[in-house]
Amino acid sequence: MVQYSTNKFKLSVLKAASGLIAIAALGAASSAAAWEPTKPVEFVVPAGTGGGADQMARLMQGIIVKHKLMKQSLIVVNKSGGAGAEGFLSVKEAKGDPHKIIITLSNLFTTPLATGVPFNWKDMTPVSMMALDQFVLWVNAETPYKTAKDYLAAVKAAGPSKMKMGGTGSKQEDQILTVGIEKATGTKFIYIPFKGGGDVAVQLVGKHIDSSVNNPVEAVAQWRAGKLRALCVFDDERMPYKTKVTDTQSWYDIPTCKEAGVPTDYVMLRGIFAAPGISADQLAYYVDLLKKVRETPDWKEFMEKGAFNQTAMSGADFAKWLTAAENTHRTLMQEAGFLAK
Repeated sequence: MVQYSTNKFKLSVLKAASGLIAIAALGAASSAAAWEPTKPVEFVVPAGTGGGADQMARLMQGIIVKHKLMKQSLIVVNKSGGAGAEGFLSVKEAKGDPHKIIITLSNLFTTPLATGVPFNWKDMTPVSMMALDQFVLWVNAETPYKTAKDYLAAVKAAGPSKMKMGGTGSKQEDQILTVGIEKATGTKFIYIPFKGGGDVAVQLVGKHIDSSVNNPVEAVAQWRAGKLRALCVFDDERMPYKTKVTDTQSWYDIPTCKEAGVPTDYVMLRGIFAAPGISADQLAYYVDLLKKVRETPDWKEFMEKGAFNQTAMSGADFAKWLTAAENTHRTLMQEAGFLAK
C-alpha cells in the first residue's frame, strides 16, 4: 500500500495509483451500469392463448420472476390479429424502444408472405433462437388408427376432402405442413383453422376434427391422459427424450414420419426478437437474459416435456438461419399457392 509522504516521488506514485484505482472504479461502475430495463417490458405473443408460443412466453415470464433474473416485470400480451401481423407490426412500430420484445414462431415468415402485410423479420432486431419446435401427427385415441400409414390409407379411402385436419391459422405452418402431407401421400383433407394449438387439441379430443399436426407441448396433456394418439413426428430423427410420458410411450417411441412412410418433415422456430433500432448494450442485455433462462432447471424440464429440438443461437448465426428459413418458407408457400397475389 502506498503511504502518504511529502516526498515528490512517493506523492507521484500515490497519484498514479489513485488514478488507476479511479479508472478501475469507473470500469466497474460502467460494467454495473450496463443497460437494463427501467420500466416493465412488454412481451408480445403474435398468437392466441394456450398454443406453443403462448405457453413458452408464460413459462419464460415465470422463470424470470422465480430466479429474479430481471428487476422489472415482464408482461405477456397476446396480439394474434391478422395471423400475428398485429403483434409483429406493434414491435416494428416501436423503433428504438428496448422495453418491447416478441416471441416468434414461423408465422414470422408465413404471415407477410401470405397476406402481403408490410413486414419482414429484418424490421425487428433478432435476439436469440430459444429452440426449434416439432410437429406430430395426432389422432383421437378412440380411433382404430395405430400408425400414420393406417390413418393416411383411411384418408385416401374416404375420398378427397372428407377427413378434417385441424390446425392453427390459415396459410401458416400447420396448413403448409398439411399440404406437404397431401403432396407426399396423394391425400386431400378439409383443413379447419383454429386460433391456437390449445383449441386444436380440444377439438380433436371432442372428435370435431379427425387429426392435427400440433406441436408436442400443445397436445401433451391430452396424450398423457390417453385422449390422443401420436402417430409420427415430422423430423429427420426421433425425439431424444426417453422418459415415459404415457403409461407405455416416451417421445422417443414415436417414429419419424419418414419411418412411417410419410416423406415429409418440418420444424418451427421459437425465437425472441426486440424492436428495431435498439442499442448494442440493450441487445446484449436480452441475449444474456435469455441465456440465463435456458440454463435454469425449469427451462430444461419444459424442453423435455415439450420434446423440443434444443438448438439455440444468436448473432450472425441466427441471422444466417433466419435468411435460409425465409427462403425455405417462400418456396413451400409458392408450391402450396399461398403467396399473396
